[in-house]
Amino acid sequence: MIRDTLSVEAGDVRLAVYMSGPRDAPPIVLVHGYPDSAAVWEPVRALLDTRYRVIAYDVRGAGASEAPATRHAYRLERLAADLAAVAGATCGARPFHLVGHDWGSIQSWEAVTDPAFKGRIVSYTSISGPCLDHASFGLRGESEGESDAAARTAPPRTKRPFGSGVRQTLKSWYIFFFHLPWLPELVWRAGAARLWPLWLRMTERVRPAPDPAQVRNALNGLNLYRANFIDKLLRPRARHTHAPVQFIVPLRDRYVGPALSLGLEGWLGAYERNEIDAGHWVVLRDPERIAAGIERFVERHRADHGGWAPPATLNARAAGV
Repeated sequence: MIRDTLSVEAGDVRLAVYMSGPRDAPPIVLVHGYPDSAAVWEPVRALLDTRYRVIAYDVRGAGASEAPATRHAYRLERLAADLAAVAGATCGARPFHLVGHDWGSIQSWEAVTDPAFKGRIVSYTSISGPCLDHASFGLRGESEGESDAAARTAPPRTKRPFGSGVRQTLKSWYIFFFHLPWLPELVWRAGAARLWPLWLRMTERVRPAPDPAQVRNALNGLNLYRANFIDKLLRPRARHTHAPVQFIVPLRDRYVGPALSLGLEGWLGAYERNEIDAGHWVVLRDPERIAAGIERFVERHRADHGGWAPPATLNARAAGV
């Protein structure tokens, strides 16, 4: 399948966008994480673009996209504006299905909970990337970001496993490290970027193609953490979704614990949650499983632009999705 490349202006930067698949097919937008570029989606794209118009882009500061000049320009609202620019340039007024992995998932929650996107996003598949606002309220033990009275009338929350907060804090050690001054940059420049493929082979059993932009991806992407995490930890917002949500939950994820996708009915309504025996970079390790999970959810909602209401949250532990 021929892949088209487009340069899209998104405020202060130009973004590199990659498209393949029939132009009149339902569009799926894929958003990559850290320290990746859109290339991480290529195995999944190859399995989807015979039936769908598949769109991926290098987020600001990564791959062939331009990097903004300030840390503030990596805030979630700017990232959501980038998605809007890409969708506008590639889908026009057509609604699209959204899929995010790692930081691509984290930033996509901003759009999925922004009323300005209502009716534009048909479905959302999140892989290993929580909403920072929801995660912050979860750490505080709150189900709603409103008054006590409002919290008492919210849908009951699913109890998370005892000690899950402590376990997630231990998994998130790298977030604290990335907030240190100059040291993360030094580590990436001193050899971590060169050894990154070896790390993935050792921990994820995948062999990614060398990325010539790996150092740039890693250094610029630090601003994603520094511009957003502390603010959301201290000042989380009440964010309710306007599209059906599917979590694909790798149970052997070294960085994002399964409990972060539990107990979110108060924010999402009923949602799907599919646990799989996989690690964090499952998009590279098992693209067939990920593509099948995306396609199943897309097909369920491709004709539904907002009226979805299944009877209860689904939580499937399965060998595949």
